[in-house]
Amino acid sequence: MSADIAEPEPQRPPEWPATLDVDALVEGGWRPRPFQQFLLKVHSRCNLACDYCYVYTMADQSWRSRPMVMPMSLVAVAARRIAEHARAHGLTSVRIILHGGEPLLAGGRYLSEAVNAVRAVCAPDVRVEAAVQTNGVLLDEDVLRLFGELDLRVGVSLDGGRRDNDRHRRYADGRGSHDAVAGALRLLMSPAHRRLYGGLLCTIDLDNDPVETYEELLAFEPPVIGFLLPHGTWSSPPPGRTADRTRTPYADWLIQIFDRWYGAPRQETDVRLLREIIYLLLGRESASEAVGLTPSSLVVVETDGGIEQLDALKVVEQGAPATGMNIVDHSFDAVLRHPGIVARQLGRAALSETCQSCDLARVCGAGLYPHRYREGSGYLNPSVYCPDLYRLIQHIRTRLQLDLQRRRQG
Repeated sequence: MSADIAEPEPQRPPEWPATLDVDALVEGGWRPRPFQQFLLKVHSRCNLACDYCYVYTMADQSWRSRPMVMPMSLVAVAARRIAEHARAHGLTSVRIILHGGEPLLAGGRYLSEAVNAVRAVCAPDVRVEAAVQTNGVLLDEDVLRLFGELDLRVGVSLDGGRRDNDRHRRYADGRGSHDAVAGALRLLMSPAHRRLYGGLLCTIDLDNDPVETYEELLAFEPPVIGFLLPHGTWSSPPPGRTADRTRTPYADWLIQIFDRWYGAPRQETDVRLLREIIYLLLGRESASEAVGLTPSSLVVVETDGGIEQLDALKVVEQGAPATGMNIVDHSFDAVLRHPGIVARQLGRAALSETCQSCDLARVCGAGLYPHRYREGSGYLNPSVYCPDLYRLIQHIRTRLQLDLQRRRQG
């Protein structure tokens, strides 16, 4: 053999859930839950350069080779696949989420055509709720009037006040985005557009004061706030999350918000993560993949028609979200048998031994699926945020128990 021919690199053994025997699960009586939420990546580029963005700054860089905009011909195929899936499973309603990148870069007319295309093929027996998740800088009166005609709910990303938001959420030239987003939110808060307001998403930064952040967001009167843990894994931990299990910086941060929110004389807004934990502690199911064991019902379609799992898997490695399927050649029913999708629908059976034995397993649910990843064992691990989630849930449980005791006593 010639000395200049490189030896092939050894292949890494398959990691869980690639080792799942889906056929055996089905033969044993397990059945998948149909998709009810379809996240359409209508535009793969963005007009901001947020330094923590999982799409552009983390392991999976597949956006570079994808079309900028999903062709309307593929939108039409996606619409037919959604209608096909809904009718096959007797669904009377589904939800589409227009996403990116920044979906508003596709233009109002395009977004209108996309929503109407899905609704046209689903009508009259399947109702289509529609939402858009945006950074907000392109929201104006014309766009909001169009969204009003479409009955399109609008979610906006904002990380707090000007100083805190603009530390990370900036334009490529370094300018902050806060003032543009604040102006857009004032329009969204107005009586003419208030019904479209879906809420705010805020990525947690431990350097920001939690109560100050909460109150800055509260000033924009959101119907709901979603606080997001920064994406990370055991192999690539998020900021501030060390191997020291006695340190719980994210729990400490969120507990201050919980005490401020829960202790207010009236409910000023809904805080999604905290509300879901309360529901789970009271025996209900979760409507979020961040906690609990409720089977996932969300699937992603990229601008090239590729069908992907949870979008945040881009934090893990190149190709991690991929299913190897596309909407032209594959039905959504075929995707339901992908091991990664199955793993997010197995509930307790998808938890590691550590999580199985935990007294808070049903509530925590090992956290968000990508945060469980560790090279070598795949996703069969507790969340990298395990100590934080345990302390946060304990705190909320203690507060609820005290309140229930007081209520029983009179």
